[in-house]
Amino acid sequence: MKIDIDALRQIEREKSIDFLTVVEAFETAMASAYKRSNQANADEARVTVDRTTGEVTLYAQELDDEGNIVSEWQEEPKDFGRIVAQTAKQVLLQRLREAEREATYGEYVGREGDIIAGQISQQGNVTLIELGRTEALLPFSEQIPNERLDHGAHTRAVVIEVRKQLRGAQIVASRTHPALVVGLFALEVPEIEEGIVEIRGIAREAGHRTKVAVMSNDADVDPVGACVGPGGQRARGVQKELHSEEMERIDIVRWADEPEQLVGNALSPARVTNVYLYPDDGTAMVVVPDYQLSLAIGREGQNARLAARLTGWRIDIKSETQFAEEQRAFQDAFDAGLIDEYGNPLSDEGEKAIQAAYESAEAVRKSALEDEDDDLPAAEPDAAPTDLPVASAPTLTATVAPDVAEAVAASVDTTPVVPVAEPDSEPASDGATEKDEPGA
Repeated sequence: MKIDIDALRQIEREKSIDFLTVVEAFETAMASAYKRSNQANADEARVTVDRTTGEVTLYAQELDDEGNIVSEWQEEPKDFGRIVAQTAKQVLLQRLREAEREATYGEYVGREGDIIAGQISQQGNVTLIELGRTEALLPFSEQIPNERLDHGAHTRAVVIEVRKQLRGAQIVASRTHPALVVGLFALEVPEIEEGIVEIRGIAREAGHRTKVAVMSNDADVDPVGACVGPGGQRARGVQKELHSEEMERIDIVRWADEPEQLVGNALSPARVTNVYLYPDDGTAMVVVPDYQLSLAIGREGQNARLAARLTGWRIDIKSETQFAEEQRAFQDAFDAGLIDEYGNPLSDEGEKAIQAAYESAEAVRKSALEDEDDDLPAAEPDAAPTDLPVASAPTLTATVAPDVAEAVAASVDTTPVVPVAEPDSEPASDGATEKDEPGA
């Protein structure tokens, strides 16, 4: 008995399954058909197919009570009949489906973080991305807020998980994960693919705003300019893939190994006067001009919150007037002997003096914010969605220079209107962005 090898090769091409796997599936199907036929006079059977000629050889086996092979002899398979042939076909198809699922799992396992592209398929409340032979699940929680995904539309997403299930691999994709923006920039910017430009950190609130910190391994290549592209073309390409050219703003800032410089850059487009680091509690106190205070904090604290995630530092933003008022109040308390040189109270009066200093400085801050909000619409027009601000912070000073922390993108929990941004603060709920200057 012979099998057409070309037919097996065709299955290999159509199903993208290894040829040996196809042959093994056929051997399993033939053995199963023999055991179900009237010709079977043995406990078990095995089939071998010559990979070159297609010659089929069937061996009948006798087993003992423990399942060991006692004897084996060759049988000549004859016409199995229609029912047995149908059984063989079903077994073959089942084995091929299993092999196809294994191939799909093997293709995508370990590909977490890779960009995939396909067409949207809406099946009830489930959103899938068709990938040819398989599909990826796009959960509602991984969809960009307020984004409309039409059936049949082309989209890109990032693989975040590959699950092995009984019915094959389940690929879970995301359009909110920061890795999507990283992957899209890698596709748009050849310098990233070549390793000349690196994305060192990213913080994202999907559908609202993203901050990306980049550096160059070539002194002749400007990392920010490479990512923005001529006329903002490359950055617009990323925004277009996010389907949110007018929604999600992308800030591209320059990475710095010095944490004080990195914090200043991350607060772009606001200009920073000074940064003071307190490594013991991971806090960076940032001083900005009075008219830049609202810009540095951002609408509902978004700019400061993303900067904190990007740098890994807890950011406390103060205006120059507020900072000067605090320093004056502490100096007066020190001169009066109420606090020591480190600002620790020496008595109950010292504690009251410290509290009064903070209250006075906070009143100055609120006054500055109110004045700035009144003047900002005319003085600080909204930047166009594709005008990506580039951080070019002035030379900064710092009291301490610890090792730079790795950029983080965890969820956080701080009150947005307070000018202290934690590295783990919650995303803004409405996605509005603050009034920004066209550049820093």
